[in-house]
Amino acid sequence: MPHATLRALALAALLATSTLAAAQTPHTVLLENLTWTEVRDQVQAGKTTIIIPIGGTEQSGPGIAVGKHNARAAYLSQKIAERLGNALVAPVVAYVPEGGYAPPSSHMRFPGTITMPDAVFEQMLESAAQSFAVHGFRHVVFLGDHGGYQKDLERVAARLNKAWGGKATAIVPPEYYASSSDGYAAQLRQRGFRDDEIGTHAGLADTSLQLAVAPQMVRLEQLQKGPRLGPADGVYGGDPRRASADLGQIGIDAIVVHTVDALRKDTQAH
Repeated sequence: MPHATLRALALAALLATSTLAAAQTPHTVLLENLTWTEVRDQVQAGKTTIIIPIGGTEQSGPGIAVGKHNARAAYLSQKIAERLGNALVAPVVAYVPEGGYAPPSSHMRFPGTITMPDAVFEQMLESAAQSFAVHGFRHVVFLGDHGGYQKDLERVAARLNKAWGGKATAIVPPEYYASSSDGYAAQLRQRGFRDDEIGTHAGLADTSLQLAVAPQMVRLEQLQKGPRLGPADGVYGGDPRRASADLGQIGIDAIVVHTVDALRKDTQAH
């Protein structure tokens, strides 16, 4: 066989091997979809920010599935990590403080809600963060989608930063939750919606955000045809009947942009 043909065959084999290797390495920011060697290599290449999405499993009225916060935290964390370019996303934390169970209080009064004590929740987050620091992540970001445990996240970050002494940093960007709550409500008011529609839980704002992220989790037709819901139904201060994915996308875009901007400043400062 001529030498030119042999060289061509060798080159083709090399290209095929390279293509196969590239195809086997997923283009993902999700930590759980990577092997340990891929995580190691990405950290060494500069992906030293890890985002821990924190959701919660709680009732959101009869029109939204109980995994609302988990789906939203996962979706938004992925979008934020992709924009940052130097971040990976940890598995979603789905078990969070949601009230007492003896007797049932807060969201625990509704079936499907799962709760845990604040101390256990905080210890779990600290252990996860310490794990990431051991493996070379320099910035551990807690993104909490639910308002009830924001103080827990701040306490955890403060303890970690004291323990790490600057070798790594724990970050709770207030822009994330602010953009999804008061910030989003302000955007809806600018578009003519009233506070008694927007609501604080399972109202128009909550439902619209979920329609933009995971519409299969919303029983929109049931909501639109049904009566106005209230606290006895798990809907607080709002009316979801005029919710839409288009309205939700306005909030989603703002959450991503504001959080990315904040994290770029926070990570550059440390």
